[in-house]
Amino acid sequence: MIRLQLVHDTNLLRCALASLLAAERDIEVSASSWREVERPGTPAHSADAWLVDADCAGFAALTARDPVVAGGGAGHRGAAWSGAARPPREDGEGPAPGLVVLAPTGRPGLLHRAFAAGALGFVSKDARPARLLDAIRSVVRGSRYVDDALAFDFFSATHMPLTPRELNVLSLAADGAPVPEIAERLWLAEGTVRNYLAAIIRKTGARNRVDAIRISRGAGWV
Repeated sequence: MIRLQLVHDTNLLRCALASLLAAERDIEVSASSWREVERPGTPAHSADAWLVDADCAGFAALTARDPVVAGGGAGHRGAAWSGAARPPREDGEGPAPGLVVLAPTGRPGLLHRAFAAGALGFVSKDARPARLLDAIRSVVRGSRYVDDALAFDFFSATHMPLTPRELNVLSLAADGAPVPEIAERLWLAEGTVRNYLAAIIRKTGARNRVDAIRISRGAGWV
């Protein structure tokens, strides 16, 4: 029996997905919002796989810090899933849960962030249910699964134009932080922050900072 933790912040979609997956004889589903699943004592820590939607706000938190999915506890980063096989849990009780991500087409940045978080399965949100089931079962076996519909986006994700530091600066700018605040939070000189912003505008082909934020959000980079 596959123990699947489904995490989605939209109740109607979460319930619909849970009903679809629970109809399978070999899948046992636990469904939660991101807020609920992070509570102490959640049963998600014993799941064989996690299914998350890259469009959910909680996904940004998953890619920005040590997620609870990463081996069942803080300090074990999702990047440990960079190989094909699932690594062991920190408590030694079997392999860590595999991560399956639902993603829209045309936003390669989301795939880049999901890969960095250790995802093994990538399924288009326009895919047939059978593809999602195949992905879940493949990931539980320790294999990667990339939906054909996401192949081009996955290739594009390898050509991410911004450096990690530039992404940090852009993410703070996208949240409305002015240059002095960005400099303080990242321990940089204000002139350095302005240089980063200029580089971001040039690399994204944007007209200005606001346009760079729009382009990067559209691609899923921030």
